[in-house]
Amino acid sequence: MTSSTPSNHVFVLMGVSGSGKSAVANAVAHELKAAFLDGDFLHPRANIEKMAGGHPLDDADRKPWLKAINDAAFAMQRTNDVSLIVCSALKKHYRDILREGNQNLSFVYLKGDFDTIESRLRARKGHFFKPQMLVTQFATLEEPGSEEKDVLVVDINQSLDDVIASTLKAIDGAINKTK
Repeated sequence: MTSSTPSNHVFVLMGVSGSGKSAVANAVAHELKAAFLDGDFLHPRANIEKMAGGHPLDDADRKPWLKAINDAAFAMQRTNDVSLIVCSALKKHYRDILREGNQNLSFVYLKGDFDTIESRLRARKGHFFKPQMLVTQFATLEEPGSEEKDVLVVDINQSLDDVIASTLKAIDGAINKTK
């Protein structure tokens, strides 16, 4: 049994908090009639309780969560032409866990600078993320390098509509490249 067919793709929208992952993924999923999953929904109860207590997750906390997302990506690519998953995937070894065994998985890195993202976070209403935590997010971020050939980069220093259009174009290019 093969793990997927060449026409079924999973795209993980990655980046620091405030980069627009959820908003972009929702719009792109709607446009493409694609399956959509917010990876945060797969956190185990222990992680949720730890974060709710104001404690950051460490790599040991994240490993079962990333494996759950990997399993979800595998299932999604078996049954959907295009699937989107939101996951920050800030470190290369997190991305390696996500891509393991998922040959048709790619990343869309929503790349932006600190000042742009901080201003967006400060403008958010009713979101749990504190803008000062952005410093930690950028410190943790291991930007994808040229060796990660499955990463598409979208510059978020443009309007949300333009980011969505750029993401759609990047996904279309990746899909057509495999045909």
